[in-house]
Amino acid sequence: MNWTYLSLLIAGALPIVCAGIAKAGFKDYDNRDGRAWLARQTGFRARANAAQANSFEAFPFFATGVVLCLLAGVSQTRLDTLCIAFIVARIAYIACYLADRATLRSLVWIGGYLAVIALYVLALSA
Repeated sequence: MNWTYLSLLIAGALPIVCAGIAKAGFKDYDNRDGRAWLARQTGFRARANAAQANSFEAFPFFATGVVLCLLAGVSQTRLDTLCIAFIVARIAYIACYLADRATLRSLVWIGGYLAVIALYVLALSA
């Protein structure tokens, strides 16, 4: 299995998962103006929406790092390892956001960010 490609798919799907968490089980959700509805939410729904936004923000930086590594011929094992580390960090980040664990969330975010920085370093040094 190509973990690099799978991690791109997972990272691209995480914002949709967060949106689903924000909207799930709410009877008065209005899809005609979903963004305004989400902006009025509080608690875990608001945090899930914030995690969705952050996941969309993180994806381009990650995906570009992966593409650069592929173009530079970085070892597949090293690339897979960093991609898996990023996905684990993003899932933990979302879980921390939903659980309202702000400090731990920030630490996990840093871990994911460092994994992406490592992708760029590997691409530059290949």
